Amino acid sequence: MMSEYHSFQWRFRFPGRSNSVFLKSLTMKGFKSFADPTLLEFEPGVTVVVGPNGSGKSNVVDAIAWVLGAQGPTTVRSGKMEDVVFAGTPDRPALGRAEVSLVIDNSSGSLPIEFTEVTVTRTLYRTGDSEYSLNGVPCRLLDIQELLSDAGVGRQQHVIVAQGQIDQVLNSRSEDRRAIVEEAAGILKFRRRKERAERRLLATEANLTRLQDLQREVRRQLRPLEKQADAAKRHGAVADELRAIRLFLTGQEIRSLEAAQAAAKDATAEAANEQVRLRGEIGRLDIEISTSESQLAVAGDPSTDLLPRVESLRERCRGLIALIEERSKTTERDRGALLASDVALTLQAELSRLVEELDGLSERGADIEQQLEEIIRTENQLQIEIESLEVDGPLIGLEAARKAAEVRGELGPLKRGLEQGSGEYERLTRRVSELTKQIDEADERLDLLQVALASASDAEPALVEDLDRAQKETELAEQRVTSLVEEQQLATKDEQAWRARVEALEIAAETALANSGLQQVSEIDGVLGVLGELIEIEPGWELAVEAAIGGILASVVVEDVVAARAALERLGRSEAPGSILAAHSPYNDAEKFEVPNALRRRVSGSNPHVDALLNSLLSTSICVDGGWAQAIDAALEQPELTVVTTDGDCFGPNGWSVSPRERTSAALALDEARDNLQIAAARREAADSERKIAEADSVDVRRRHREAQQRLDVNDDQLTRSADGIEKVQRQRRDLISESEIFTTRIDELNKALERDKPRVADLEGRLLELEAAERLERSAATEAHSQRQDLEQRIRTTAQSRVQLETSQNATAEQQQRIKDRHQEITSQLEANNKKGEENSDHLLRVDETLTALADLRDLLQERFELLDSEVGKLRAKRTELSTEVRLIADRLEALRRERSGLEKNLAETQELMGSNELAETERRFKLDSLKEMLRNELNAETSEALAAPEPSLEEAVTPSARVRELENDLRRMGPINPLALQEYEALKERHDFVAEQLDDVRSGRKELNKVIAAVDAEIVDVFEAAFKDVAHNFAQIFSTLFPGGQGRLTLSDADKMLETGIELEAKPSGKNVRKLSLLSGGERSLTALAFLFAIFRSRPSPFYVMDEVEAALDDINLHRFLELVSEFREEAQLVIVSHQKRTMEAADVLYGISMASGGSSRVLSEKVAS
Repeated sequence: MMSEYHSFQWRFRFPGRSNSVFLKSLTMKGFKSFADPTLLEFEPGVTVVVGPNGSGKSNVVDAIAWVLGAQGPTTVRSGKMEDVVFAGTPDRPALGRAEVSLVIDNSSGSLPIEFTEVTVTRTLYRTGDSEYSLNGVPCRLLDIQELLSDAGVGRQQHVIVAQGQIDQVLNSRSEDRRAIVEEAAGILKFRRRKERAERRLLATEANLTRLQDLQREVRRQLRPLEKQADAAKRHGAVADELRAIRLFLTGQEIRSLEAAQAAAKDATAEAANEQVRLRGEIGRLDIEISTSESQLAVAGDPSTDLLPRVESLRERCRGLIALIEERSKTTERDRGALLASDVALTLQAELSRLVEELDGLSERGADIEQQLEEIIRTENQLQIEIESLEVDGPLIGLEAARKAAEVRGELGPLKRGLEQGSGEYERLTRRVSELTKQIDEADERLDLLQVALASASDAEPALVEDLDRAQKETELAEQRVTSLVEEQQLATKDEQAWRARVEALEIAAETALANSGLQQVSEIDGVLGVLGELIEIEPGWELAVEAAIGGILASVVVEDVVAARAALERLGRSEAPGSILAAHSPYNDAEKFEVPNALRRRVSGSNPHVDALLNSLLSTSICVDGGWAQAIDAALEQPELTVVTTDGDCFGPNGWSVSPRERTSAALALDEARDNLQIAAARREAADSERKIAEADSVDVRRRHREAQQRLDVNDDQLTRSADGIEKVQRQRRDLISESEIFTTRIDELNKALERDKPRVADLEGRLLELEAAERLERSAATEAHSQRQDLEQRIRTTAQSRVQLETSQNATAEQQQRIKDRHQEITSQLEANNKKGEENSDHLLRVDETLTALADLRDLLQERFELLDSEVGKLRAKRTELSTEVRLIADRLEALRRERSGLEKNLAETQELMGSNELAETERRFKLDSLKEMLRNELNAETSEALAAPEPSLEEAVTPSARVRELENDLRRMGPINPLALQEYEALKERHDFVAEQLDDVRSGRKELNKVIAAVDAEIVDVFEAAFKDVAHNFAQIFSTLFPGGQGRLTLSDADKMLETGIELEAKPSGKNVRKLSLLSGGERSLTALAFLFAIFRSRPSPFYVMDEVEAALDDINLHRFLELVSEFREEAQLVIVSHQKRTMEAADVLYGISMASGGSSRVLSEKVAS
């Protein structure tokens, strides 16, 4: 076993039994005195937990009860539930939570869950938060209770008998004992079912009352609405016919407009297709015109630009050949210099020659630069002239023609738009005036509705205040009724308690009287009565007198010995008990009472015989002031006297005794109980009277609350109707305003369009005249400009050829200058390094030979290319002369293309004009359609589909729909204003009335079904309870006779006619005793009787385990032996866990746990394994 759990066991014998165990283990962490984690493993049979007082062994029982759902702090012996958390000690701090886990073996399947082991865990934090879990899964307490209820472990936890609970079984009410039997019998689930049905029945009754009130109120409102609804129905019939005809006419108009719209759409589509085709043709012509213009711009042949490039390449090839020849010469000289004997002199001579050549090349380069600048200036001037021709040339004529066509295409639609816009402007202006008038009418209706709404709103706070006040009064009345009912119940309970006390005291008095034998000897001469009834004691001295002679107060007093002998003979013959005192006998000595503080002075007799007897009985009794300490001192000083105190303490030759402080005499107790009974009865009657008055007041208050609710409901209906009406009128007004704003916006747009288009038309007309004139003038100048452009282009080409030749010569000269400079630098370097590189001349000579060979190959290749380029230049110059005829043909084709494009532009303008006209007409039709649809929604509350589907109304012959519309409108005007909502309200209220009636029927049917369910559940409860009670009563009689040999015990029903409510009365008569009240039993007898009752329940309706805490503490050895024999019988049937101090109980255990309190203030489980 794990050491951190501090859990050990003494293991004893295990008799043969099933291995099925219900409780397997209990783990406590921070629970009460168990600060450290503690594990207890349970075994089959009897487990006994022992330990000294204060060690915490009873906390084990509390832990089991707590983890199984105990809710009251007193159930676990705490002031509040948070006290179960370890509170700490001076040596260790308090803990923040308590946790208990109980592992249950479910291998037998007793619990309805698919686990062989069930772990129930409960955790409580010091903050008050609590958690439950089953097998580690969070759950509710109800889940645990329902799971365990099927195994016989209910919420009352009758299987757990805690300290002091034994006596509660006898002291509890008969109804409480019934609850224990019901829990063991499994009646709790029936009770819960009945409670749910009763709660539903109460709710049903409340709903029934509410529905009946509602039905009366609805019926009252229904009558006046019926008349208004009839008028509204007649008005509605006329309005419906009018609406149907208007709907038909509007549908016809919409159908006509949509047909026209579809036709216009087709025409527009055709025009759009034609426009696309024309634009495509124009685009194609633009491409051809652009191509022709490009061909004309380059003189009709790409060779015009190719010739200068070929000539440039030829000249550059010639320059490269000259350059290679020059380089070859230089290389030959280098080779000759290397072969010469005096290399330095040769290099010096070559250096002088290079300087002369460089000077000549500089002069040649300056001449070429001057010629090149002159040619560039000429070329730039020619380019400026040709650009001027392009700006003023024939292309402007083409641009002017295109712009003129665009202006004509824009001007036509604008003119037609001006005419149509003016007509639409006038029509929309008239429609806006009509809408303004309708808006004013809506404002008037809105004002009336707002006045009604304001009136209802002003009344609302007062009505709400009245309802709140009535609600508070109702709640206060109900609270008062509840409080008085509770007060009456408390008073009744108090009365019953005092009545039981009076009965017990009266029975005790009757028993004492019966034991005195007075009934048997009362007819004998000389019998005076019972001593207690023949004396009178001064107030405050009753306990002292009882202490001195209490044992004989119930004895019968006779006059002399003769009467005493006769009384004894009578008692002997009747075999009845009795006690006889003779007033005059040889033992009486009247002089002995004369002692200081004699008790005799406080008592007087009813006759001289009794006084003489008192002189004898109290002659040696004195009373001292103070407590028992002073009485002991007096008794020691005068040992022959009997010393008593006013508290009932007694010290004399026969022994010393101290009376409990709360003790009172039997007579005083009976008188006090009777007085308190009368007071309690008076309190109960007064509470009952006040309750009845409060209930009557509550009925009146509820009636006022209903009336206030009804007034508020009526006002709320008025508010709702007014608000709905305002919302509807506001919606109509918003629609009218929206339509007016749309038309106003359209008017503004038309006005702006007219103001914008009129200047635009005038501007376009003037611009068109200018463009047409420019087109004519510029087309006439096209041919002359083209000729000038060709001459300038030829001069530009010639100048470009000269510029290319000069640039080639300039580049060749620059390259030769750079080459001479490089050679000059090279020779200079050679002269400086001649002395150092003499030995390398041979290698250098070899490289020079290789260079000469490569230069010769390159010169031959360039010579071939030069001859090829020279031939190509000749061919290109011959071809250029053939281009003049082709240029003329291109110009003629360009003119034809331009004429064809102008014709297509005219057709495109006409198509655009047609599309603009169609678009304007389509816009007008669409606007008219939108207006008709808006009118349908606002005035007829219909959609377009409904209007199109509207059938043609059947009218009399020669009556047109339009004429019928005018006739119906006149009828409506003659009918005057009606309540338009009356019919709707009547139908809604009638529907509500029918619905309430149906609900009433349903509620009554539901109430009947609930009563059937409750009756069925009651019958089931009665059957189950009768069977359980019969078994428990039978087993109680058997177990009681076992525990009390010769005794009789039985269970009876307090009211057998009321099986649902009757309690269980318990009667116990041990052998040799005639006891009619359980309160007269001794402590041990009470414990055995309670155990007999509990074990009778255990045997009748077994549970898998039982837990008992010191239930045998009050038993002597004989009764303990009987109890243990009973436990031995149950050992085979269930698992028992017993907390005990008794050695005999420990010996009967199968498993023994020892609990001790460690030095740190935490309980620990200590053990040691021993042999069986």
